[in-house]
Amino acid sequence: MNKPYVICHMVMSIDGKVTGDFLRRDKASKACEVYYQINRDYKADAYACGRVTMEESFTNKWYPDLKKYKSVDKIEDYIVNKKRGFYALAFDPHGRLGWKSNYIIDEAHDPGYDNAEIIEIVTHLVDKRYLTYLQDMGISYIVGGVNEINVRETLLKLNQYFNISRILLEGGSIINGAFMEEDVIDELSLVVDSACAEPDDKPLFMKSFVKEFNLKDVKKYGNVVWLNYEKNKN
Repeated sequence: MNKPYVICHMVMSIDGKVTGDFLRRDKASKACEVYYQINRDYKADAYACGRVTMEESFTNKWYPDLKKYKSVDKIEDYIVNKKRGFYALAFDPHGRLGWKSNYIIDEAHDPGYDNAEIIEIVTHLVDKRYLTYLQDMGISYIVGGVNEINVRETLLKLNQYFNISRILLEGGSIINGAFMEEDVIDELSLVVDSACAEPDDKPLFMKSFVKEFNLKDVKKYGNVVWLNYEKNKN
């Protein structure tokens, strides 16, 4: 059983932020265009985001009425037999995301995200009724830990259950930091926009440590720069 190859692929400001109004500028459209094109060029098996990113991008904070559902008997992995071969990995420890389909509907960015089968990654803190809801929706879920997600163990399960070998990590600071903290990021793909961000905007990694990467490639797209690093294996 192998760990999938993980590429952290993000748009960021000159000062290393990945959220904020700098992304809403008209001039930021070029950086976003480059970002989505690279996303497609990687041809990954899956992309991974945290709860907040999934809410903002796909669920619009909708949540089901769990009163309709009974609790599952046991909190354990649940794998739907039908698999699409392209996946949206939702790192959602408490089970806060509301889905209206078992796959992503996002024609605006097709084929970057559209039609990806959803896989929820939860912990034992999840409401057992939420798991019944996921089963009713035909959504696979992996129990990634007790109180917090064990990223490395989860990645091994994703490879085992779904044969996922390449993941684009496109989350916010928290999930990116969790991957960095467990030292499972193999490559960095950073699209740098030509602007600085606000002081309170979130950085690339909420948690990190001194870790060296080797510069693999640099490309310039007008005022936008793409920096590509690979993990130093020494």
